[in-house]
Amino acid sequence: MNKSNRRSTLERLLQSQGFGARKFCRSLIRSGGVLVNGNLCEDHDEVFETEELRFEVEGFDGVWPYCQHAYILLNKPVGYECSRAPKHHPSILSLLPDPLRERDVQPVGRLDVDTTGLLLLTDDGPCIHVLTSPRHAVPKVYRAVLAEAAGQDLCDQLLAGVLLKDEEETLAAEACRLINPALLEMTITQGKYHQVRRMIAAAGNHVSALSRIAIGDLLLPEDLAPGDWQWLDARSMLLAGWSP
Repeated sequence: MNKSNRRSTLERLLQSQGFGARKFCRSLIRSGGVLVNGNLCEDHDEVFETEELRFEVEGFDGVWPYCQHAYILLNKPVGYECSRAPKHHPSILSLLPDPLRERDVQPVGRLDVDTTGLLLLTDDGPCIHVLTSPRHAVPKVYRAVLAEAAGQDLCDQLLAGVLLKDEEETLAAEACRLINPALLEMTITQGKYHQVRRMIAAAGNHVSALSRIAIGDLLLPEDLAPGDWQWLDARSMLLAGWSP
């Protein structure tokens, strides 16, 4: 979470965090529906420093930290599209609470509907640009359940590079290893459409299931259930390759 050392009135702060229009936030505050750092505040014009500021708001579960920009890690389940306007399945944004959708957090890149695992979301445009730009070559680690048992030759092909349909140059894995004959771990730095599945198919095998387990050095937490999300702090974003 990126924090800003600035001051503002409580109603403006709540509005900036996605809790609604200023009029709605003012009504919440006046009715006793807002705690600030654990203390009831009924004055919508009271001024607060944003550093270490936390809200509890009636109608919204949990404690909400003030964030200049929201950085979210979500464990994407199967059956969700990484889009604000999904065509055939629910949007991944439907798994987030209203304040995060209200402040327009967006997926950092996309996982296809059948791919699970680590998905970052943020309302920070420069962050999205850096982490998805081919120029920055941020590594992303996937685990693929293979349709057929494989040997080291599959890794060798993926590391050497394979030619995909409609591509002019071969694409190579940054790293590749077999955890067992049916489970492959592969790191890529590009972001082509369905790249991991297409590369494995081009090497003579197929993917039965696919999950992303890391972006940069940021790992998917083992205790984060599919469909659940958590806040990320500055250190976590550094691990992912972004410095807020």
